[in-house]
Amino acid sequence: MRAAVPGLLAAAAAVALSYLLHRLLPAVPVLTAAVVLGLLAANLPGAAARAAGSWKPGLALAARKLLRLGIVLLGLKVSLVDIADLGWSALVLIVALVLAAFAGTYGICRLFRLPGDEPVLIAAGFSICGVSAIGAMAAVRRTRTEDTVVPIALVTLCGTLAIAALPAAGGLLNLPPGVFGSWAGASVHDVGQVVATAQTAGTAALAAAVVVKLARVVLLAPMTAAAGLLARRADAAQGPGAGKRPPLVPLFVLGFLALILVRTWGVLPEAVLDAAAVLQELLFAAALFALGAGVRVRALFASGVRAVAAALASWVLISGLGLAVAVLLAG
Repeated sequence: MRAAVPGLLAAAAAVALSYLLHRLLPAVPVLTAAVVLGLLAANLPGAAARAAGSWKPGLALAARKLLRLGIVLLGLKVSLVDIADLGWSALVLIVALVLAAFAGTYGICRLFRLPGDEPVLIAAGFSICGVSAIGAMAAVRRTRTEDTVVPIALVTLCGTLAIAALPAAGGLLNLPPGVFGSWAGASVHDVGQVVATAQTAGTAALAAAVVVKLARVVLLAPMTAAAGLLARRADAAQGPGAGKRPPLVPLFVLGFLALILVRTWGVLPEAVLDAAAVLQELLFAAALFALGAGVRVRALFASGVRAVAAALASWVLISGLGLAVAVLLAG
């Protein structure tokens, strides 16, 4: 733990600076600022040496453990009662949306020949719940932490673009608040980005967006379990020498499910839920800074152009699917 202190202090300072940047420039989300600060730390002279040296143990701890703690706390945002109020037809539509978005994004990433686990990680992040889904999927597939950086950067980039692009498109299409909110909830990646996008159209849009988005978030557990089952089967096909089998459902995903039940029972006061939401964003910001601090720009350019093109194409696809679902939900 002593070796991790310098890196954890650097992450804490970056989180504070991310919040300051967000206060000065509200259009810049905290998590986006954290990723950018991490990239700067990894590539500017002086800071780069520390990121690769004395900060490295603490940053590795933040990138792995703090991200997973944040995913666990995400469960406190999900109430099964609110989701059940959507009705069975709406839930079936949302499940179909997530499956279609996952398959479509995976196919696009394969078409652009993205390497390794990038296609499945990007598909999970875009279709389910952004950074949280990437972290969970990486765990069951035993993906190296450094290989999650490009998918996380892309999901953060496109989610941030949505904050500006969707309200502009909603205005041009003259969408009612409820339809616009459902569209944001169905197509924007992270929960915070959904809130930032939907609130531009008022409280009715925000309410619709949050419940649709949280219905997508619940699918994190079954999608992760399915990925874990496929990974186990692949290891079994390689024979007994394949090594330790990946978990069917990681422990932190079970914690996420447990906190969904806690939220659904309604035993926690609003003050505790609000504090947990702030803590979750702090954990994610620290983890994203740490992940960004592991990226060398020269190495990123190896697949960066193709990855950005694939991400933008996937974003257009998911936005179209989300709009279709929003219109059907309104009907």
